[in-house]
Amino acid sequence: QVQLVESGGGLVQAGGSLRLSCAASGRTFSSYAMGWFRQAPGKEREFVGYISWRGGNTYYADSVKGRFTISRDNAKNTVYLQMNSLKPEDTAVYYCARFQGGTIYASSGYDSWGQGTQVTVSS
Repeated sequence: QVQLVESGGGLVQAGGSLRLSCAASGRTFSSYAMGWFRQAPGKEREFVGYISWRGGNTYYADSVKGRFTISRDNAKNTVYLQMNSLKPEDTAVYYCARFQGGTIYASSGYDSWGQGTQVTVSS
């Protein structure tokens, strides 16, 4: 089982940027695709983006497309989420997760999750 630890969250004004990191333990990190999800208070966890195991393929939720970018550094066992042009509606706890199978858009396709990092965007 892999352990995932997110970092980089914080408070930012609308229009600002943040970069989240997700550090993974274990030697098999580079073998797995990874995803980012988020959960706002009172809402269900929702898909943000996905990156294939080599980083050659990425997919994003429509709500973040063009503003967020996922990348990974397999040598560092780390996946990143660069968030630009942040909006108040991006406020949520952000989670990284290891993709196991099935649809990339649902949390059921992921088997290991980090503890999350809070992102708050003020208007």
